[in-house]
Amino acid sequence: MNTPEPVFEFTQGTLPLLISMPHLGTAIPADCESSLCDIAALRQDTDWHLDKLYAFAVDMGASVIRAKVSRYVIDLNRPPSGESLYPGQTTTGLCPTDTFRGEPLYHAGQQPDAAEVNRRLSTYWQPYHLQLATELARLKAAHGQVLLWDAHSIASVLPRLFDGQLPDLNFGTADRRSCAPELMAAVIDVAREAPFSHVVNGRFKGGHITRHYGQPDQQVHAIQLEMAQLLYMQEEAPFDYLPERAALLQPWLARMLEAAVSRLRQLPVR
Repeated sequence: MNTPEPVFEFTQGTLPLLISMPHLGTAIPADCESSLCDIAALRQDTDWHLDKLYAFAVDMGASVIRAKVSRYVIDLNRPPSGESLYPGQTTTGLCPTDTFRGEPLYHAGQQPDAAEVNRRLSTYWQPYHLQLATELARLKAAHGQVLLWDAHSIASVLPRLFDGQLPDLNFGTADRRSCAPELMAAVIDVAREAPFSHVVNGRFKGGHITRHYGQPDQQVHAIQLEMAQLLYMQEEAPFDYLPERAALLQPWLARMLEAAVSRLRQLPVR
């Protein structure tokens, strides 16, 4: 079996901050690729270049986990049961069978069956989540509290998924359940000063990672940030990184993370 090695890349830091990038990966193993249509080769629904955009966070002292496997193989931000995170709304599943734009990913009759889904869960999904849980536990033990920042990006216009143009910065806290309100307030104080539009718990409220690991009563807080890709990259193929745009965004991201960590350290530890 040809699988990407490793399933993820991980950098251990010293701050009570873990940044997760579950949709950064582009690797599609040969045993999966043979069933996919040509459109899959574009990897167009990837959260492109987040490792470059958040490169400053390693110097800050954050721990960072970066997926290597493509979401077209398995979506690391979906629950293992495959249940929808947004009932009644169009979304993609645990092992997506179509793109964000509705194009079929698999040749007719070659979609993954239950056995293949379970194989992908054990091969790719479980190792990523084991690393997430292990690092959150380590940071919580070291600091008493920890913040999980789930980093995402998406094309700003996707009519199948949402109306109009997406706000620049889309924060999700599972409708205020995944983190202490003081943390989100500290981030939004910075966002209000930034030259970008923002919304909290709008179209994107946080995926499985935010909802599952964000347990403020257990001193584990989670915030998802879904950014419009036009802020830092070309939204159509070849999906180029645009350093000049990214340079305008990165200082604000750094300020948001710094504000959140500073406020985290002021929270009482139960």
